[in-house]
Amino acid sequence: MKSQKLATYLRNGLIYLVLTGFALIMLFPFFFMFFTSFKEPRDTFRYPPRLLPRAVEMTSVSGMEGEFPLYEVDFEGETRQFALIESSIRIGIFVDPAQPDTPLEIPLSQTSPRGGFVDQEVVVIDGEERPLFDVEIAGETVTLAQLSQTARGRFVDPDNPAHEVMQNVRLSTPIESLTAHPQNYRDVVELQGLDRSLTNTILVTLLVVVGTLTTSVLGGYAFARMRFPGRDNLFVLYLGTIMIPFVVLVTPMYQFMVAIGWVDRIVSLILPWIFSAYGTFLMRQFFITIPKEIEEAALIDGASRLQILWRIFLPASTPALATLTTFVFLYAWNSFFWPLVVINTGNTANHVLTLSLNVLRGRAADSPNLILAGAAIAILPPMIIFILGQRFFVESATASGVKG
Repeated sequence: MKSQKLATYLRNGLIYLVLTGFALIMLFPFFFMFFTSFKEPRDTFRYPPRLLPRAVEMTSVSGMEGEFPLYEVDFEGETRQFALIESSIRIGIFVDPAQPDTPLEIPLSQTSPRGGFVDQEVVVIDGEERPLFDVEIAGETVTLAQLSQTARGRFVDPDNPAHEVMQNVRLSTPIESLTAHPQNYRDVVELQGLDRSLTNTILVTLLVVVGTLTTSVLGGYAFARMRFPGRDNLFVLYLGTIMIPFVVLVTPMYQFMVAIGWVDRIVSLILPWIFSAYGTFLMRQFFITIPKEIEEAALIDGASRLQILWRIFLPASTPALATLTTFVFLYAWNSFFWPLVVINTGNTANHVLTLSLNVLRGRAADSPNLILAGAAIAILPPMIIFILGQRFFVESATASGVKG
C-alpha cells in the first residue's frame, strides 16, 4: 500500500515538474520582455544577455567633480575597485628598433612623429616598415617604432587618485548591482504619445465589447427562443459569414468608410465590429440549454421578453458572457490591420496602441528597452483579462455544448 502511494506521489510530482518546465518555457518571453523594459540601453546589448536589469555602480573621486563607474582592476597584484575617469585614450604599442622584443604601451598624446607627419621616418622590423616616433621617457627623448595602436581606459583609486591603472575598458569587469528604470515607461509615453493611444485603445475596446455583447445577447436570444419565418435559414446564413476571409472584406469595407466619411475617425474602429456572428452563435447555444419551463412560467406571470432576458437569461449566462467578453476584448485590443488601413499614419491623435507601437519600432530602433516597454503596456492588460476570465472557458464549453 505504501509503495503504491509512493509511486502515485512520484508520478504526480514528475507530471507537475514537466508541466512547470513547459510553463516556464512558454512564459520566458514575457519575463524577458518585462525585465528588459526596466533596463538601461547599454544593458540590453550585453552579451551574453541577462534576464534581470543591472547597472554599473557609480562613485565619486577625491578632487574630481561628478560620479564615475566602478570597475575591477589589477593593482599591485591584487584586485581592487577603481573608477573609470577616461575611457578612450589612444595607446601606441612601441618597441626599440634595436630591441624589438620588449613592447611598451605609451599614450599617443605623449609622442610626436619623427620627421613630421608628411615625411615621417620609418624603420624595417621583421620585414615590415614601422613609423618612428620621438617619445620622452624619464626625462630623455628616445626614438621608438610603433607596431600598432589600441585604446585604453584610465582607472584611478577613488580615495587616492595617484594610484592609476591603464587597461582595456571592454575587457574590464564592471561593478554592477540589480536595478530598475521605470522611467523607461515615461520616456516611451513622451516619445510616441502612448498615453493618447492607450486612451483611444481603451475607448475602442470598451465600446466594441459592450456593443458586441449587446448585439450578441439580443441576437442569440431571438434565434434561440423566438419563432419567426425563416429563423433557422437566416441563422445559418448569418453563421456562414464567419467563413468569409477578412482580406475579402477589407476593400468593400474601406470603400464604404470613404462613402460615409468615416475614414481616419475613431468611429470606424468601433461600429463595424459590434456585430459578431460568433458571439450570436455562442449566446444562442447557451440560451438553448436554459429550460423552457422557466421562461414559460415567467410569461404566465406577465413578464415581457426583455424582463425574461434581463432577469433570467443573463444571470444564468455568466460563463458565456465572460468567454465572449474575453475573446472580443483580446481582438479589439490587439487589432492592427484594420486600424492601419483606415487610420492615417500622420493622424497620431486617433492612433491606437498597435499603430503607435508600429511607429515606435522605427523611432526607437536603437533602444530595445523602450520598444519592449511599449510592448509591455500593450500586452499586460489583455494578459490580465485573459487570466481573470480563463476559468469561465470550461464552464462555457460544458454548458453550451453542441445542443441545437
